[in-house]
Amino acid sequence: MQTPMMIGAETVAPDTISLTSYAPVADLGALPVNAFVIKAAQPILVDTGLASLREPFLKALSSSIDPGDLRWIWLSHMDADHLGNLDAVLALAPQATVITNVLGMAKLALRGFDLTRVHLLPPGARIDAGDRELVPLKPAYYDAPETIGFFDTRTRVLFCADAFGTLMQEPAPEAAAIAPQALVDGMITWAAIDAPWLGMIDRTAFGRELGAIERLDPSAIISGHLPVARNVTRRLTGCLDRALAAGRIAAPDHAEIERLFKGDCAAA
Repeated sequence: MQTPMMIGAETVAPDTISLTSYAPVADLGALPVNAFVIKAAQPILVDTGLASLREPFLKALSSSIDPGDLRWIWLSHMDADHLGNLDAVLALAPQATVITNVLGMAKLALRGFDLTRVHLLPPGARIDAGDRELVPLKPAYYDAPETIGFFDTRTRVLFCADAFGTLMQEPAPEAAAIAPQALVDGMITWAAIDAPWLGMIDRTAFGRELGAIERLDPSAIISGHLPVARNVTRRLTGCLDRALAAGRIAAPDHAEIERLFKGDCAAA
């Protein structure tokens, strides 16, 4: 894959549609870049995809829901691959309000964004979407401090933002379809790029975070950078735990970064 590619819209859990695309990352493979439509009583769009795929992204969104029906746009964080089509979506969704926290709002303000369309999510608050609540949760790991995931109380789906992201050699319909070793290697390689601080953390403390996800027992885990994960929660948490135990997560050095990003790189 040489350029970003939009796969389209697919139902990945009850009331939950993935707007799936892939972006090449140098010579390491492709990274899933997912946004999600949640068909709640008050419909929600989670993230807004890659700007480089604006036309196919908006087409996939419109095939899933009339954008004019959207009431909420949940921005997990302010990276380009998560808010790439925000302005275009808001133009099609005049009733939609953006959800973020204090730091997220500050970053939007620095971009000159119209803050009258932002709902500030205070600590401990939930989003009432009519037939369910979205319970904000800080993902186990992330690359931006404003990151917020959530748990859908109706479907028991956990959205974990960038956590459990993996580089892939070819698209897969779900995480369970990825060969176990390929999943481990892809997760570790992406974590070394996106969250290299994982190599410096206290494994016991991080283990408690992973254990909390296992106890939550979500019906599915959806991530911005992983195909939907059903019935593989312990495989995902085990991948990271084993990688930390083996010291496999380490940030690329300067020479490796130059090699990876020599020439054009389409991933955000």
